[in-house]
Amino acid sequence: MRRREFIGALGAVAVPGLLPMLARAQEAGRTYRLGGLHQSPRDAPHHVGFFAELRRQGFIDGQNLMVVGAYGQRPDQFAELAREQIKPQVEAMVCGGEAAARAAQEATKTIPIIVLADDMVRGGLVRSLAKPDSNTTGVSLLANELDGKRQEILIAAAPGVGRIAVLADTSSSSPSKLQVLQEAAQARGVESSIYQVTKPEEIAGAIDTAKASGAMAINVLASALLYNNRQIVFERVAAHRLPAIYQWPEIAEQDGLIGYGPRLVQIYRDIIARQILMVLRGAKPTDIPVELPTRFELVINVRNAKAIGHEIPPGLVLRADTLIE
Repeated sequence: MRRREFIGALGAVAVPGLLPMLARAQEAGRTYRLGGLHQSPRDAPHHVGFFAELRRQGFIDGQNLMVVGAYGQRPDQFAELAREQIKPQVEAMVCGGEAAARAAQEATKTIPIIVLADDMVRGGLVRSLAKPDSNTTGVSLLANELDGKRQEILIAAAPGVGRIAVLADTSSSSPSKLQVLQEAAQARGVESSIYQVTKPEEIAGAIDTAKASGAMAINVLASALLYNNRQIVFERVAAHRLPAIYQWPEIAEQDGLIGYGPRLVQIYRDIIARQILMVLRGAKPTDIPVELPTRFELVINVRNAKAIGHEIPPGLVLRADTLIE
């Protein structure tokens, strides 16, 4: 499998004093409490990979690790769940998405918070990538840049389209970001229409409206809401035979057509787990730089393309890291 490297990766920066902490054993006889807020279920592949890595490093759920994090929850529940978790003083919290991070930050200014978010700096979660300067660090996904790159790939995957739809989560996509996407599409001679959603119940209707308005393809933007409700998206785009692109390569390995970006499982297993290990072994979030993904994959599901009667141009097929036949 070929992988593309991202130039200027902050994740490769070595921080003095942190590497020895990775080798430091946890305190014998101590039970560590790990909190967190997630829309995705506990058995999601990225969580499974995360806990497998912790187990490999000696932190075993049910033995010396007690997991009190909330999984499969709605964002409107995060504030209360965060307050409940800090009462017994967890050692750290892992948060998936900006809404979860904000709820955790409002609940505590001292407990370490490790976050996976679209843009940690623009979202106001940290002051800078190199020096978070708070109790929060984690991984920033370059969402703005990658959403634009995915739009370029989508237009290349559906040559001749006159209009595309952009499916956006209002809590993840700012008006300025959406405007940039529209202007980029217009520069390519393609009209772009924005369809925003705030909850799962609105997703199917937004896609139906996009199709009725003449959209010929759809860019599903980076969002915890849209990822965790991807089955709804799969069903509606398939019903309308719409080519669609998604933020994670894994989605194209399921029922999506095209996925481009870093792998979610690898981020949790290789980066989030390592950052949590640093914290559990004594590091402070202020000393752990926010990291960026360094590897990106283009996965095309040829089987899905055939099912909706769409032919992927040969040139784009050759660019793919992985083809699902």
